[in-house]
Amino acid sequence: MMNDMSGRDGVRLNKWIAESGFCSRREADRLIAEGKVTLDGRIGALGDRVLPGMTVRVAGREVRVKTRRQQVYIALNKPVGVVCTADPREPMNVVDYVGHPERIFPIGRLDKDSEGLLLMTSDGEIVNRILRAAGRHEKEYAVTVDKPITPDFLNRMAAGVPILDTVTLPCRVTKEDKTRFRIVLVQGLNRQIRRMCEALGYKVVSLRRERVMNIRLGRLKSGHWRNLTAAELGELMRQLEEE
Repeated sequence: MMNDMSGRDGVRLNKWIAESGFCSRREADRLIAEGKVTLDGRIGALGDRVLPGMTVRVAGREVRVKTRRQQVYIALNKPVGVVCTADPREPMNVVDYVGHPERIFPIGRLDKDSEGLLLMTSDGEIVNRILRAAGRHEKEYAVTVDKPITPDFLNRMAAGVPILDTVTLPCRVTKEDKTRFRIVLVQGLNRQIRRMCEALGYKVVSLRRERVMNIRLGRLKSGHWRNLTAAELGELMRQLEEE
């Protein structure tokens, strides 16, 4: 279980920082490597473990692990134009757009020109777990293209398309009407669906993500967000713990 400090060996320093909600585990690794993290007053190392009673500081600021009840897990219907970054230099960054009182950050990316479901959290550890490629977590999208969809297009999209010096993994693709289809991916290459369509001679007109794992967009209005329900969070954690 997360946040279990009962073991004699403690919790790895990068995981502790991530579970505090300060940042992701990858970012924690960078901060540790740069000497910005202290453990009981000494400079921390990447292999250090945090034992009960120890004090962890990042750039002089004490960080403490929150219980799951104290963490924030939300679903946002991201509008087109909002950018999935916490960088304050980006005027349309998603963190400022949501304006949540807690420090939260997006889980993964949804490009600026796309809309739909984006999960956000204060729990840096869950970000790391969801984004691991080995997880093969499903993400479902509704896509509209600029010309009629053919059986050949559907078959080639499902089988895998050469983009970015690789071939995309097989996926599920179903036609919904003349120019609209639904696609379920288990990977997240940069602008993957747009690149796949372009490689086959199509242009994406609109793209909306409607599901991430067991979390669905449902009737959430564009620009609005909601807290995950206890049932949604419980099932999400169950899926992650099965890995």
